[in-house]
Amino acid sequence: MRAFLEASFRSPFMRFLFAGGVAALVNILTRIELSNFMGFTPAIIIAYLFGMTTAYVLMRAFAFERSGRHLHQEYIRFGLVNLFALFQIWLISVGLEDYVFPWIGFVRHSETVAHSIGVLSPTITSYFLHKYFTFSKR
Repeated sequence: MRAFLEASFRSPFMRFLFAGGVAALVNILTRIELSNFMGFTPAIIIAYLFGMTTAYVLMRAFAFERSGRHLHQEYIRFGLVNLFALFQIWLISVGLEDYVFPWIGFVRHSETVAHSIGVLSPTITSYFLHKYFTFSKR
């Protein structure tokens, strides 16, 4: 699988986008399901943990070189970067859903649209933070 992805996506950034896209899909679909049982904000946070773990596994396997750190050290670094991203995602998602969309009269699938935009928002900052912090060589 790694050889296929490396051949298909020569650039590490493209592999990062692919892994992040799969993780974003897990995140969004999980949030939709969780929203049947809880409020929007807790669903965003719990779904993010599912997406984050998916992202870590895929990025470690396909997008970045080995850092030489222990798995738990790398995952903690990954979590720190994603804590920053989670705040960004929450701020944008809730800001759109609670303020921007009602103001412009957008109501159809507003939670899913707001959450999707929020999930996409930290793409560039996360790539560089993971490249130079999470997965950087020891």
